[in-house]
Amino acid sequence: MRMTSSTIRTRWSPKPDTATPQHRRAAKAAAAVAAGALALSLSACGSSDEGSGGSTGDTDDTTNNVTLPKLDGTSLEVAAVWSGTEQANFKKVLQEFEKRTGAKVTFVPAQDPIINFIGSKVAGGQPPDIAMLPQPGAIKQAVDKGWAKELGSEAVKELGENYSQGWQDIGKVSGKPYGVYYKAANKSLIWYNNQVFENAGASEPETWPDLLNTAQTVFDSGVTPFSIGGAEGWTLTDWFENVYLSQAGPEKYDQLAKHEIKWTDPSVKDALTTLAQVWGKPDWIAGGASGALQTDFPASVTQVFTGGDQPKAAMVAAGDFAQVNIPKNMKIGTDAKVFPFPAVGDNGPVVSGGDAAVILQDSKGSQALATWLASPDAASIQAKLGGYLSPNKNVPNSDYPNAVQQKIAKALIDAGDDFRFDMSDQAPQAFGGTPGKGEWKILQDFLKNPKDIAGTQAKLEAEAAAAYGN
Repeated sequence: MRMTSSTIRTRWSPKPDTATPQHRRAAKAAAAVAAGALALSLSACGSSDEGSGGSTGDTDDTTNNVTLPKLDGTSLEVAAVWSGTEQANFKKVLQEFEKRTGAKVTFVPAQDPIINFIGSKVAGGQPPDIAMLPQPGAIKQAVDKGWAKELGSEAVKELGENYSQGWQDIGKVSGKPYGVYYKAANKSLIWYNNQVFENAGASEPETWPDLLNTAQTVFDSGVTPFSIGGAEGWTLTDWFENVYLSQAGPEKYDQLAKHEIKWTDPSVKDALTTLAQVWGKPDWIAGGASGALQTDFPASVTQVFTGGDQPKAAMVAAGDFAQVNIPKNMKIGTDAKVFPFPAVGDNGPVVSGGDAAVILQDSKGSQALATWLASPDAASIQAKLGGYLSPNKNVPNSDYPNAVQQKIAKALIDAGDDFRFDMSDQAPQAFGGTPGKGEWKILQDFLKNPKDIAGTQAKLEAEAAAAYGN
């Protein structure tokens, strides 16, 4: 399962930048302050729930903020790559829709990359009514192929009432609304084993040099600093994007995301050089590069929080969604803590990801379901269950089941439009969203050989040029 976006891989077609430079600087400064506050608050707060942040909260206690039609006799299908707890919790959201409308909704498990799965369904004449797409590039591809249908007035109304302009814009293609971003991700976080940090006398870092010092302190205490789920290439793109956004800045980030500058640009060299300060030290990575490349994302989180005082690693760079992989005996906010991804440049990064509901079969039922997913009522149900983050600004913060999730959610909403969506998710699927290909594969190769910066840049540029067509 790809976290986005899947996954904070949050991880969008580049959002129009209509703000003035002064506004952007002010907003970025505000986001940096929020990130700093988040670091302090997350380290101090405890959890009211044990384990992964799951909640036994009463999801039947839902408010009715959205008008839905009666759909008795209507059958709908929703496709997504979600599995396990994430799928089970989303089904409860669908069940409430069934209760309110009389429709019958079936969840269709999809494979990653989901755009290929959808293509096979379309070719067979049986596309699902709605697909949850984790990449803006996939949304654009679905629109370009004529698969995606424009959102109706009721769904657009819900978006306007509940989402910041930036979140609305990333669901648009050529200015028309196609995507409802139901699920978000804060991908600028590093989770750590608090006992290991305490034993080592390590502190939460605020800057990249601080992170290197913290890693060395942890290493000297006898614990490997980092766990990396390199078997899934998207985790490596998250590392790159956080470093690049903070070091090169948002304008360069937007340009690279649109391939307006080449991957051979000096700013990419700088980011890879910075990454190599961690990836180039195999003793700092659980299992070394080869071990990391055999470790999937869930295992990369779990191994930080198992093994008592001697886990396989002390830290893992992972979005808010990592909570579902933290063992239940580890209390979030006490045993498992988190800090914002450290600043490489002047400001810390704010990288998001997300999953958008896109209509593939236009009907009264599918439009109603998209409207439902854009409402705070739907998001509140899953928020109470834990392991979920919504970009819907009208979801009560108190609906999140523990203090850590509440702080992460508040930081995302407070950032307003001042975020950047996961760069690889903005790219064409062939470059930024396919296992074993494109950016995912090239960064896996770079993890194995972080000295080959120029060669890595050349491969990235060749693959990007082919995928973007420019």
